[in-house]
Amino acid sequence: MSEIAQSRPVLLAAGGTGGHLFPAEALADALAQKGVRAELVTDTRVEEWVKRFPGDVHTIVAGTVTGGGLGARLRGAWRLFRGYRQSAALIARIRPRAVIGFGGYPTVPPLIAASRKGLPTMIHEGNAVMGRANRFLAPRVTRIATGFPLRDDAFPDKTVLTGNPVRRPVLHAAETPFPTLAPGGTLRLIVFGGSQGARVMSDVVPNALQNLPEEARARIHITQQARDEDVFRVNKLYEKLGIAHVVENFFDDLPKRIAESHLVIARAGASTVSELAVIGRPAVLVPLPGALDQDQAANGEVLAAAGGAVVMPQSSFTPVSLAELLERMMDDPARLERMAGAAKSIGVSNAAARLAGEVLSILAPA
Repeated sequence: MSEIAQSRPVLLAAGGTGGHLFPAEALADALAQKGVRAELVTDTRVEEWVKRFPGDVHTIVAGTVTGGGLGARLRGAWRLFRGYRQSAALIARIRPRAVIGFGGYPTVPPLIAASRKGLPTMIHEGNAVMGRANRFLAPRVTRIATGFPLRDDAFPDKTVLTGNPVRRPVLHAAETPFPTLAPGGTLRLIVFGGSQGARVMSDVVPNALQNLPEEARARIHITQQARDEDVFRVNKLYEKLGIAHVVENFFDDLPKRIAESHLVIARAGASTVSELAVIGRPAVLVPLPGALDQDQAANGEVLAAAGGAVVMPQSSFTPVSLAELLERMMDDPARLERMAGAAKSIGVSNAAARLAGEVLSILAPA
């Protein structure tokens, strides 16, 4: 058995979404290159995701005590207690050298269990505004790493900016130069709305393209991620409009498709914004509305402030306003190229290595 296989692992804890799991996966790869083995603990929502994780995966029950009525909060508290006991047993069994959390309520039980055992702990906050789980954990952990400068940093003495780790396919895509858009040439547009797609993209974008002049529609090739129930109607409308298109519910090569595009329309999750910056592509960002912390709005502002994105609140993201913006951008290839360069100027391609370095600096002895 190899030395890395025999060594005590670092335990990564992540919520069950791509925004939490992608950085954990990237960190696990970076730690492996340093001879440190990583294991993952998460909840039971992620059977498909965990197949790609480069190490053992453990699941716990978890819940949230926010939102809903008293009964829902009590059930959430009970699930958190069960998750804590499962986490404590897991930590006693695998004896990790540190526990690193990536946000989401499934990270709370492992980080609390690790803290109570006196293990080194760290949280990574991918957004420009700290989420509720990480806010709860922040006073208890050894160190805090961030993907963007935090809007409100309550613990500056133990906070370090590392950037958001991105996946290996993103790093490969970042090697692709921005594709030339000749005057009157075809605009390659890509649209997606998160790991499950976004209904608003399927409602607004096709209707925006319908509002374009016919000669402008003839110059567009669109790649769009849509929910299963929306794929048929979106395809049919693009066929009716004569727009070259690829519409599917999931793309397993999304970074490559982003690199091939001239413009991206997307939500403003931390991973999305970080990947756009590393690859270097201009974007129209539509932050998810209704979030208590407005984290996506803060993320989008980071890219917009650099000149790499236009942020459109969902209330302003209408077929008419989007059509007007797209028509202006299509007729200004130099603007798109400037935005691509501005986005790339703030990309942190070595964020996983930087985060791995911070983890190594707090490890308990092997």
